[in-house]
Amino acid sequence: MIKKISRNELRKIRHKRIRKKIKGTSLRPRCSIFKSNKHIYLQVIDDTKGITLTYANSLEKDLREKRLKFKEIVEEVANKLASRCKEKNINKLVFDRGGYKYHGNVKKVADILRQHGIEL
Repeated sequence: MIKKISRNELRKIRHKRIRKKIKGTSLRPRCSIFKSNKHIYLQVIDDTKGITLTYANSLEKDLREKRLKFKEIVEEVANKLASRCKEKNINKLVFDRGGYKYHGNVKKVADILRQHGIEL
């Protein structure tokens, strides 16, 4: 009997395919998204050096204490990442959706980054 491939495995396959095309540089780093059922993680990565320039996630102490719904947490994390990017003078990003559909929370992150003046 043929096993059905899980949705997460299909997402990983899509993400590999996307990553072949997307590269982050020091002038335009890559904004990577990872979501679990409870948390969201955002990173700004320079792929030429292989380092994370800045990050934001829902595990940070001030966000855990607020006890927000997931949609509200996504907004807070995206705002936090945008402010940290502004501190480091990062105004342009390559958006890596991580194999997720550009819909819902992923789209919300992109929209919030654009509202803060970051070019995607």
